[in-house]
Amino acid sequence: MELTADLAYLAWSAGLCAVLWVPYVLERVLSWGLIDAVGYPDNPPEAAKWALRSQRAHLNLVENLVIFASLVLVAHVAGAANEMTALGAALFFWGRVAHAVVFIFGIPWLRTLSFVVAWVGLVLIFLQIVT
Repeated sequence: MELTADLAYLAWSAGLCAVLWVPYVLERVLSWGLIDAVGYPDNPPEAAKWALRSQRAHLNLVENLVIFASLVLVAHVAGAANEMTALGAALFFWGRVAHAVVFIFGIPWLRTLSFVVAWVGLVLIFLQIVT
């Protein structure tokens, strides 16, 4: 089986999702200490705002990765993968990279713009499947 651009971007997106939890956990270890971070402290200090945003960026990617993976795999199996689905996959991946970065740094307008770029990628793939 050939690794198409769509499948490669799916793998990279899964990789991004697999590491996006790291900043949140590292902040917990640094601010709580290792013992409390791996345990269940009674009164843990609140996490830094950037760390909470990191966690939300990860959860948001988890939600959207299900849609992206479904569309890429359906397009691949159905033989609908083409230059447009490759473009959609690229838009999704790079939009999600940008989304994670600007979400963690707390940049509101760019967060929304990057989310929309990734969503447009999903739409492009979907349209290639249904038309």
